[in-house]
Parts: sequence; structure tokens; C-alpha cells
Amino acid sequence: MKKLLLSFVLLMQCFFASAQAPVENSLLWEITTPGQAKPSYLFGTIHLICPTDFLLSDSLKATLARTQQVALEIDMDDPGMMASMMKSMNMSDGNELKKLVTEQQYAKLSQFYKDSVGVALAMFEKAKPFILMGPLFNAVLSCQPQSYEMSLVELAAEQKSEVIGIETLDEQMAIFDTIPYQDQIKTIITMIDSLPQARKEFSNLVALYKSQKINDLYNLMMASNYGMDGNEEVMLFARNKKWVPRIKKIAAEKPTFFAVGAGHLGGDRGVISLLRKEGFKVRAIK
Repeated sequence: MKKLLLSFVLLMQCFFASAQAPVENSLLWEITTPGQAKPSYLFGTIHLICPTDFLLSDSLKATLARTQQVALEIDMDDPGMMASMMKSMNMSDGNELKKLVTEQQYAKLSQFYKDSVGVALAMFEKAKPFILMGPLFNAVLSCQPQSYEMSLVELAAEQKSEVIGIETLDEQMAIFDTIPYQDQIKTIITMIDSLPQARKEFSNLVALYKSQKINDLYNLMMASNYGMDGNEEVMLFARNKKWVPRIKKIAAEKPTFFAVGAGHLGGDRGVISLLRKEGFKVRAIK
């Protein structure tokens, strides 16, 4: 159960005019502001990826070594994270999965998760439907996925750097109470009904990620049938806007290595654009 919930925590981070939108192709950025003695850095992750596509370059490791702490979307090093997840994972008002779908849909979902994912649907009966997306990705990927976030946590431990969160797990989980549960389960069913297309889309996303084309990756996310589906404001843009003053405060305290989903970097409402509006110099590192 812990492993399944961790996969969801990682995955849910995935869905999330005068501005200076980035034009450079890069996943790693230096961020500085006047009066700041040392720079901080911003890195775009992909939350789940096959080991054959995973890479932590020497340049990235050297950059992280120049900082004093690592800031992820949430504190993945928090020993209480799983307990908090268990407390906040259920739907509100006594909702249950069986109430959101027809008998035929429930039977189909149950059989799919048993045969293709290897878990019993009953264990998620009261959970917010998007939590089902975590284990579903075991059927989308043809591998045991690797996580940039957990690898960064390990590197931080090696250099005795603290790991912190830009937002809390409770804040993330609360998002899935604002999105209708019916919409959430519809996304799950759509992905199951079109797995070949979902696999192709994810393969394209990985290719864009590896080529560091953050704006193309952002555009693909916006057009996806398996992600935000009309909930871009709450899942992406509002969070970007909320993060920027927090990033500004954290970076002012000590040099920090920030790592957030790469989909948050691109576009004129992305984190890079918003940081530039706040007076930060944001420079791509090749």
C-alpha cells in the first residue's frame, strides 16, 4: 500500500502577456535576484520514468552540490508523509467509488486493476479517484519506474542538505476535493479504454523531456486527454502563482535547489515566467 501511495504522490505532481516566457530548451536554470549573494537553481523533473530514460548529469549533481538545501513540490523526505496521505486520501461526504460509476464500469475497473495492475480495487473504494492513477501507470509503463524526486532526496542526504517542500501534502490533496470526483474517474476510465494511445502520448512526453523542450512539453500536457481536462487553473496555474512568493522567500534564506515537475516551467504562466516578472534573472544552464 505504501508503494502504491508513493507512486500516486509522485504522479499527481505530474498533472500540475507581459511575462517573459522561456524560449530556451533547458531543464536546469540558475535563478538570481539583486542583492542575493549566491544563486539558487530550478530543475524540471518528470515524476515517473523508465530507468533507461533516467539521467542525473554530472552538471546537475555539481549544481546541487553548490546549494544548501533541496526544495521539492512537497517534502518527500518527511517521515510522516505516508501517515498524512492515509488521513487525506479519502473522498469527502462519505462518497464511494461504486457511487460514481455504473455496475458495468465498476466490474470492468475491478477486473482491469486485478489483471493488469495487480491490486484489488476494493482497497481504493473510498479514495479520491485520482489516487487510482498512480498504480494505473504500472500498466502504462513497460518498466519499474524511477523517480527524480527520490534520487534528489538521496543526493541531498549524501551532502547532508535538508529537504523541504514548497507546498504541503495537505494542500496537494485538497486540490482533488475541488475537482468533481466524476471527472476524476472519467479520466481513469478514458486512459484504460485507450491504453495504446496513452502509452504513445507518454512516450512523446518522455522524448520532449529528454530533449529539454519545456514549452513543447507544456503544450502536450495542456492538450492531453489524461491529465488536467479543463482543471488547468487549479492544478497548474494557481499553484505556479502560489509557489513564486514561497520560492522567493526560500531562496532569500539560503542557496536552494528547487525541483518541480517540468510542466510547471513552460508557458507565459509558468514558474520561469512568473519569477522573471518578480525581478529574478532566470538563466538556462546547458
